Amino acid sequence: MPTPKKKTSRSRRDMRRSHDFLVEPAVALDKKSKELVRPHRAHKGADGAYYYKGKQISAADKA
Repeated sequence: MPTPKKKTSRSRRDMRRSHDFLVEPAVALDKKSKELVRPHRAHKGADGAYYYKGKQISAADKA
């Protein structure tokens, strides 16, 4: 089985792991409905219509 020729330093090991962290998703408060929504994404309102930046972009489903 292959083995490393040299020991990996703490600095190099930690630089490799610098992106191994969890990030909470960003949320914003919708001005009209006061719900938490993801920014830069359309979201479905309580009436079934889709909204983006507080404006309705599609009608509610009739079915």
